[in-house]
Amino acid sequence: MKASKKKKSTNSGSLDDDPDANREESEICPGFKDADAFVKYGLGAVISATKASAGLPVAGDEYDFYRSFPGFQEFCESQGDKLLHCMSQIMQHHGCRSHIRDRNKLTGLEERFDLVVDSNDVILERAGILLDEADGVNRSQNPVMPAGFQPPKIVVSSWNRKIYSKSSTRSETFRLLHAKNVARPQLKFKEKVDNSNTPFVPKIFIKPNALKPLPTYFSNKQIRKERPEDLDVPAALADFIHQQRTQEHVDDMFAHPYQYELDHLTIPERLLSKPEPQMYKPMAETKLSFIDSLEDLVALNEKLCRLSEFAVDLEHHSYRSFLGITCLMQISTREEDFIIDTLELRSEMHILNEAFTDPTIVKVFHGADSDIEWLQRDFGLYVVNLFDTHQASRALNLARHSLDHLLKNFCNVNSDKRYQLADWRIRPLPEEMIEYARADTHYLLYIYDCMRAQLLESNHGQPGLLQCVWNKSKDVSFKKYMKPIFTEESYLELQRKQKRSFNTQQLTTFRLLYAWRDKLARQEDESTGYVLPTHMMIKISEEMPKEPQGIIACCNPVPPLVRQQVNELHLLVQQGREMPLLKAEVPLFGPHDTSRGDYCFHLIICQFSEVPVKQGILFSEEDYKMDVDEQKISSLLAPAKITLFQELETPAGQKSLSVAQMKARSITESFENPFRMYLPSTGAHVNKNAKFDPSSKIFEISKRWKLQSAEQQQKEMEVKKKSKEEAKQKAKKLEVGEMTPKPSKKLMKSAEKSQKTEPPSEETFKPFDYAQSDLKVFDGSKAKDNTQFDPNQQKRPQGQKNNFSSGNRSMSYMKGKSDRGFRHAWPKR
Repeated sequence: MKASKKKKSTNSGSLDDDPDANREESEICPGFKDADAFVKYGLGAVISATKASAGLPVAGDEYDFYRSFPGFQEFCESQGDKLLHCMSQIMQHHGCRSHIRDRNKLTGLEERFDLVVDSNDVILERAGILLDEADGVNRSQNPVMPAGFQPPKIVVSSWNRKIYSKSSTRSETFRLLHAKNVARPQLKFKEKVDNSNTPFVPKIFIKPNALKPLPTYFSNKQIRKERPEDLDVPAALADFIHQQRTQEHVDDMFAHPYQYELDHLTIPERLLSKPEPQMYKPMAETKLSFIDSLEDLVALNEKLCRLSEFAVDLEHHSYRSFLGITCLMQISTREEDFIIDTLELRSEMHILNEAFTDPTIVKVFHGADSDIEWLQRDFGLYVVNLFDTHQASRALNLARHSLDHLLKNFCNVNSDKRYQLADWRIRPLPEEMIEYARADTHYLLYIYDCMRAQLLESNHGQPGLLQCVWNKSKDVSFKKYMKPIFTEESYLELQRKQKRSFNTQQLTTFRLLYAWRDKLARQEDESTGYVLPTHMMIKISEEMPKEPQGIIACCNPVPPLVRQQVNELHLLVQQGREMPLLKAEVPLFGPHDTSRGDYCFHLIICQFSEVPVKQGILFSEEDYKMDVDEQKISSLLAPAKITLFQELETPAGQKSLSVAQMKARSITESFENPFRMYLPSTGAHVNKNAKFDPSSKIFEISKRWKLQSAEQQQKEMEVKKKSKEEAKQKAKKLEVGEMTPKPSKKLMKSAEKSQKTEPPSEETFKPFDYAQSDLKVFDGSKAKDNTQFDPNQQKRPQGQKNNFSSGNRSMSYMKGKSDRGFRHAWPKR
């Protein structure tokens, strides 16, 4: 046994000492020095391919448009053949079926898809086996259950050894770092993270560079010494205590501490003039300092206070924290670069307020909207005199406004964004991540000089455009961090964004799951996406599984906290199933939607158990009587009622609005809802006289489209006849009274006798009896001159007589003088 062990050790030692063996191990990835370099190259290739595929035309009208060009069609076919050839080679390498191109035209697409799916399963299975082998798990061995704890044996393969140089024999095994391997930095914080459901209170207690002193609430530590979360009371009571204790300091708590200083900030003339860009130093020749102690932080603050400008950037992590954590801060000057470990110096970072709030020092950021909030939330840092290169890029109308585009445009530097979404909680930081973080601020001051010069050149040397960028950067400095607050209607905002249509049971389940997720995320200090992603929560709300296994089936992969508390989630789903099944659909999901979920909120929050439902009415004229007393209905449940053909009557108790108020309300409603023009005009103002005026359009429309019975139509016809007869009689009386002399007494008496003997009936029409009229009017006697101006009557020469009287309406014309050509003689419409 000893000899065999010695032989194995000598063999392993010979492998380590033999340079040929090392060369063979390194040649497993031709063209790369080790497996790490190959992995980085492959990740970059995958990211670039993903970006290129995202830039392709979308299937639909856009793709059909480009497909109509022969050049694009030929290019797509050639590239498609190359891709199919490459895929077939990969499949052949892994021993899969690779006949992709030789397929039937009818079923070729389905067969190709099945081939790709099978090949992906085989390749991913092999990759998983190799990763497990590198991580120390050997699938070929049968699992043995030990009596005590035994650490897993690490299997070191040839590709799993990092070689530093050809001459050195020292090797190091590397592993893939995941979030589960990183210790939670929240456990080391001196100040406990405040995830309570209370508004955010600024952490500042000392205000350097102050023109206006800090309020007493922040300067007096005894007021905020004891937090309600530290007491042994329930969370709801702690929130109430916090609100009552801080009620008198509300104005001070939610005001920006440097509001006065930012309002009175003036940009000096030297910053509005054209600068000479100062070239940056090469990164290899620039000194880098990693700061993780209080003494180094104080020395850095003293250096920054002596400068005129410096560049700042932050690295943030939000997946394993409810509010998020600022993990790293990078600061660059003209001569030196600094990287600050903010996880180690979280409670001492307020020291930098002396330099960050100095109005004579320019702080250069890129896209500082989130950085300003993170500085306030974690460190109590505020920025005065900020220049945001993102705002300058927008003012210059560049093609893109990202930092990598600015680096490429001004510095000709290709930035590597592989670590943009890396876990920045890893300690110690790898060299690649340090170099990536350093590059974000190393070139930023040179870009700041170049953009100022371009802003002046584009505006013909005038500082107006540059001043606008300074003002927009100041607006970014005014931003305040707002902690997410949970309310009873918070789930409605998320449901609106998803644009899903839920019934009452599904919406209740979604509301309960949303509240459970928010509560657990605050307690465990995890993000809501880690506790239960939104798409999984929607899937559970739509399916509403009857068993806990169904909840697990809706989640792939299953979040750890969901697996732990699946029984509690099952109870919430059962509670949602107990709700009455009604359709709660709100179709207007737009920026002008003013419903704000009132209908859905009352539909869901109210308890629907044994609540009578009001039935819908198709036409408003139907007298539909309900068996259920309407006063017992606690909420309105989707009554359908068509009011297009009948105007709604105002309730008896409602006060009628004036004309001006109704017009003002219609104007405001038109701004609130752009679809108001397509809705029934119940709220629109209609003049009462126009409703009864036959010449108006409103009268014509209302009479044309109104649904009426035959009896109502007959009554309206009779009313129309009576109104016409009365109008004719009045017109005739006026004409006769003005044009004819008074009738004789005999005629008056005979008329009275005839009226007494034969009383006229109201229903039958009686024509006018011309035998009772005085015919002397038509003898040509001179009638009384009318004082009113008549445009139809022309002036004639004094010596010429009229051949027809003014009262005659016959179409007789004088010889040779026809009035047919004049405008006033046209027939009336």
